[in-house]
Amino acid sequence: MSEKSEPQRLSVFKTYKLYVGGKFPRSESGRVYEVTDSKGKWLANAPQSSRKDARDAVVAARKAFGGWSGATAYNRGQILYRIAEMLEGRKDQFAREVADAEGLSKSKAAAVVDAAIDRWVWYAGWTDKIAQVVGGANPVAGPYFNLSSPEPTGVVTVLAPQESSFLGLISVVAPVIATGNTVVVIASENSPLPALSLGEVLATSDLPGGVVNVLSGSTAEIATPLAAHQDVNAIDLAGADDVLAKELEIAAADNLKRVLRPQPVDYAETPGTERLTAFLETKTVWHPTGSLGASGSSY
Repeated sequence: MSEKSEPQRLSVFKTYKLYVGGKFPRSESGRVYEVTDSKGKWLANAPQSSRKDARDAVVAARKAFGGWSGATAYNRGQILYRIAEMLEGRKDQFAREVADAEGLSKSKAAAVVDAAIDRWVWYAGWTDKIAQVVGGANPVAGPYFNLSSPEPTGVVTVLAPQESSFLGLISVVAPVIATGNTVVVIASENSPLPALSLGEVLATSDLPGGVVNVLSGSTAEIATPLAAHQDVNAIDLAGADDVLAKELEIAAADNLKRVLRPQPVDYAETPGTERLTAFLETKTVWHPTGSLGASGSSY
């Protein structure tokens, strides 16, 4: 008698969704598009975001801005470090997704993921230090204290790098939220899966919903309404080509958005503070020193 064969198990395919306002909606339009690996093999269907999805993401980011920007810098650093802890626990998953997205070997993809987690920790350490670097007391002619301190710009749209699906993504998202801004990030158009999986990590960390919102789909289709959106305060064009970047700069000028233009970047290199300071405003406060006693001495 022949042995009974084991029943064949059906594969459980992952359904990737957007991450907006701390929730996982499908695209409002119901559209999806095929995502393939570097060899053209089908990996998943990703949501194709619409203009409505982009507007919803801005609403969520604006709603979250008050609480996130009002949190202490130390608390923001703790939360960012918690995200790094969660990423560390899912390294194998991200290594697989990065290997598929960028055509890397398992060992090289693992090294990229390690670098991305280290990058997140690096920015977590900057949250309560950047004010000491860019702020300070200013000498003035008069009996006043004159103090400058950095303030977050507001809601920032980020076009994630197209080729660096995870390390580049984290390198442009982490500094924006480290300084108290909230973000609407458009994932790499051809390799969005690591970014969509990052949303799952953010949802299970202590990060308030709406601080980071992840959209996937056509970069040009999503970025155009965001560049013109009156409630978006700044835009990072890291993932735009020259033609799209010029169009978005023109659209962003309508409400004087702060624009970070695309530039050649080696994301493997240790970053400076440029992206931390790119979306900070400087608040300067004048305060009279007053006088002490009849002698007229002041403090």
